[in-house]
Amino acid sequence: MKFNNIPEVKLGIVAVSRDCFPIALSTSRREAVVQAYGEGLYNCPVTVENETDALKALEDVRAAGCNALVVYLGNFGPETPETLLAKRFHGPVMYVAAAEGDGDLINGRGDAYCGMLNCSYNLGMRHLQAYIPDYPVGTAQECAEMIREFVPIARAVIGVKNLKIITFGPRPQDFFACNAPIKGLYELGVEVEENSELDLLVSYKAHAGDSRIEAVCADMAQELGVTGNNYPELLPRMAQFELTLLDWAENHRGARKYVAFADKCWPAFPEQFGFEPCYVNSRLAARGIPVACEVDIYGALSEYIGACVTGDAVTLLDINNSVPKALYDEDIAGKFPYVLRDTFMGFHCGNTPACKMCASRAVKYQLIQNRLLEDGGTPDFTRGTLEGDIAASPITFYRLQCDSNGDLRSYIAQGEVLPVATRSFGGIGIFAIHDMGRFYRHVLLAKRYPHHGAVAFAHCGKTMYEVFRYLGVADIAYNQPASLPYPGENPFSR
Repeated sequence: MKFNNIPEVKLGIVAVSRDCFPIALSTSRREAVVQAYGEGLYNCPVTVENETDALKALEDVRAAGCNALVVYLGNFGPETPETLLAKRFHGPVMYVAAAEGDGDLINGRGDAYCGMLNCSYNLGMRHLQAYIPDYPVGTAQECAEMIREFVPIARAVIGVKNLKIITFGPRPQDFFACNAPIKGLYELGVEVEENSELDLLVSYKAHAGDSRIEAVCADMAQELGVTGNNYPELLPRMAQFELTLLDWAENHRGARKYVAFADKCWPAFPEQFGFEPCYVNSRLAARGIPVACEVDIYGALSEYIGACVTGDAVTLLDINNSVPKALYDEDIAGKFPYVLRDTFMGFHCGNTPACKMCASRAVKYQLIQNRLLEDGGTPDFTRGTLEGDIAASPITFYRLQCDSNGDLRSYIAQGEVLPVATRSFGGIGIFAIHDMGRFYRHVLLAKRYPHHGAVAFAHCGKTMYEVFRYLGVADIAYNQPASLPYPGENPFSR
């Protein structure tokens, strides 16, 4: 599925050349990279030797509509011009260098291996962010592969820099875990629009009788099928709410290109709107528009980054409950390579997109809210969750957060959703991450992370790490293997 709410990367490549090296060497090597990459890489005809060339190249790639740039050292490269490209481009930039691949080490030697050192040094001197691959020196084909790895990184960086997070209401009472220090958001370039729940209710009521409701209801019914559509009479209300959010996004994006939401979904919402918003939230997430529960602004941001990285639907879940030993012994032990402490259940009321859930998923009611708001009686306005087991899949569990000092930090852990029945309620799955027990103690607890984690349904930790690094996040934690102790971990307990 192509999302309209994430950027389309238009990538350009500019070759640079040190004037005491043959310019033809950089130019011909650039042509080889473009050919190896294939369609989708704009080939800037200006090979940069000096600052004037750099300005010409920038003018050319902007005219071509490029929003991400590859600076290619076909030879040693000119230190000042090549780094000014990053300073003046105003978009994500990657640096990559040519290996000596043709055997001619007299007139065909470019020394880009050396030039990358000075390039990196000068980027640091100018405090410029750029993506440099793990080993940034390669043949044309190898450089083309590195450039392909840059595309989702660029997409996420562009998205974040052009994102507005729209909120409705404060976080629920006594839910400080969803606190969102704004300093980190502004440092990333994210804009925030804060509204009240009343603003949302007024807009929702204004959409009563909207001519589009019938079509949305039909789409919901088709998605849910006969077995998943437990409350067909509820669909018009939910469709009305979906249109309310989509129209709000369109009318309030302002100077920003992309939006995400963070809504106060309880306790007042269900009684006043007449349903739980979870199913609608799941449908927007499936379209690349995350709607974070409980006004979790950094959760919404994390989800959005995952959507940009994967180009796929994501979700936001509680790191919720341990797996009972009896369940582990019966369905996991000896069948999957995980110990009990590697497993946990990820849960939320019903916001996970249907496309990421087992076929038995259905619209149901929120049991916890039913106990609280309807005294456990016949569910009425607590209906509207999308519930069922989350389908087996590779996953990346991650979060970007601002700590109590106002500093950005993050974590990333790869694992999977196991094909094991949860025997529970909500949108829920059994997650397995190697060394999760230690990660839980020495990252999630030790670094004071809240209970929500974003889930991308792919192993994308490598890309996510580079995104966070590009965004200037210094603290990027991960699930370290047993052979690698965490800072502060008691060595005698291992």
